[in-house]
Parts: sequence; C-alpha cells; structure tokens
Amino acid sequence: MATYLSGIQPSGLPHLGNYFGAIRQHVELPARGGEHFYFIADYHALTTSRDPAELRARVREIAVAYIALGLDTERALLFRQSDVPEVCELTWLLSTVTGMGLLERAVSYRDKVEKGIAATVGLFIYPALMASDILAYDSNFVPVGADQKQHVEIARDMAASFNSTYGETFVLPEFVASANPKVPGLDGEKMSKSYGNTIWIFETGKALKKVVGRVLTDSRAPEEPKDPAGVLLLDLLRLFLAPGEQAEWEARVRAGGVGAPGYGHLKQRLIEVIEEHFAPARKRREELLADPGEVDAILARGAERARARAAATRDRALAACGLR
Repeated sequence: MATYLSGIQPSGLPHLGNYFGAIRQHVELPARGGEHFYFIADYHALTTSRDPAELRARVREIAVAYIALGLDTERALLFRQSDVPEVCELTWLLSTVTGMGLLERAVSYRDKVEKGIAATVGLFIYPALMASDILAYDSNFVPVGADQKQHVEIARDMAASFNSTYGETFVLPEFVASANPKVPGLDGEKMSKSYGNTIWIFETGKALKKVVGRVLTDSRAPEEPKDPAGVLLLDLLRLFLAPGEQAEWEARVRAGGVGAPGYGHLKQRLIEVIEEHFAPARKRREELLADPGEVDAILARGAERARARAAATRDRALAACGLR
C-alpha cells in the first residue's frame, strides 16, 4: 500500500497559493486509497518565528483549514510535527552520513538568506529535518509544489547514503507535482506570504472586495482588445472557472470590452467565485473555532498513530547503525 506524506508551514493565514498548490491535492488524495500523513511543520517554523503565541495560533489556523476544507481525518493523519520528536533523532542519524556539499547546494537556504532571514544552523540543516519528516513514515510519494522538489531529492540522497552505509533501512521517496505548481499573487509574482501578495482562502465581504481590488492591472481602456495571456485577473479566475466560462471571458478580453474601468467585471466575477467556492468551508471553520476540543482530538489522534510509525523507523535505523 502506497504511503503519501506532505507538510505545510504555519507561517500565516492559508492563501489561494497554499490551497491550489498543496491543500486541495492533500484533501483529494485519500479517496484514492493508500496511507496519508499530513503534518503542520512547527519545528520548521522556528527558523523564522520568534513569537510563541503567534506560532500556536498559526498552527491551529492551518489545522482548522485542513479540516474545514474537507480532509477525511479517518483516512488521513493530520498532526503537529513537534508531536513526533522521533524526527529529530532521525535527523541526527541521517546527518552523520550526509556530505556538507549536499546541504550547501540547497536553493532554499540561499534564497532565504538573500531575503534577509538569519543564516542560523537550523536554517542550514532545514533540508535534513525535512528529509526525516519524509523518511520517518516510509513515504513512497511526496505531493508538494515544484519549489519543494529539491527537498525530496535531498531526502532520497540522504536515505541512499544511509542505506549504502548500514544496509537497506529507508524507503526512497518520489516527488509528486501539484496540478497548479505556481499560483500568481496580487502582483503577478508567485503568491507568497513573504511577498505580501496573498488572498486568504476564507476572506469574505468587504475585506475580500478590498484585496481583489489590489490585483495588478494596467491602464489600458476596457474596450481595448488585449491578449488574455497578459491579464492577471484571468489567471486567477482560471483556478475556479469551468473551461467554457473561462473561454468566454478570454474571448471578451481578446475582442475588447470587459466592462468598467480597472477590469471591474473581471474583479467582480473573481470575488463571486471565491465566495462561492469556499462558502461551505467558511461555515465549517466557524464551527471548528467554536469547538477547539474537536481540533485537539483530531491532532492528538493523528500524532499518536504517526508517532508509532516514526518510532518503528527510528528503532530500525538505530539498530542498523549499532545503537540497538
């Protein structure tokens, strides 16, 4: 039986990029069978988070989002990374057979340092902890965004080094690409909390209208014919609309005449589809926030089962290198 593993950092409110790039895929996969482990990466968050109360709130927000969006927690385990401390032990075991060059080539480390994040030891060995997250559950497939592919490759390399040294111990995982590897933000760049260009998936009402109003457009008159490929609002609508309606909007833009200054009709339709798509999940989210015990129970149950699997993997690795 195939095992799937993925995680999401509690770095802020989950946005459309998180949803279409990862969460939706995670919610849908369990129906196809196999084992599914989804963790909230609070250990990883410590490389940038310095506010304990805020971190706890963000962890809960991610948990609530997954459940509200329909994750079947009977078929998939949802848990906090820090509730499975065995991954830290595995990180050390793997690090003893990993060359420095492998981690030095990690693109994410260089990118984050260039963006001003402190070059801590934790940030540098981040890929090693991620490798442990993947390998702890004998994961066969890791469904993540394209920007995480290198981390899966690093996990494979670290597992192969350990296996070569001590014998077959770890399963070599495979990367599974998201159907929407890049979701554009309000400015056309990749949607990211660090860029401040996100749309919260549960935004509604006047707040949603305000944030959609910030989507980058140009100064050309609405009646002027345009190439649909250059209209950011259409890129965002494509995430929601059926092909037929999307084609109609593209034809209107190509012919000229999307109506209202600033692409007002396109913005109004984007607001409508976001409201419609997430309405059931918004209602479920309010129920979960009113009953925190339900979320706690789901996380505890997921952690108990995940930890049993990770402990077995940890024990196998300890025995392989002579510590059991």
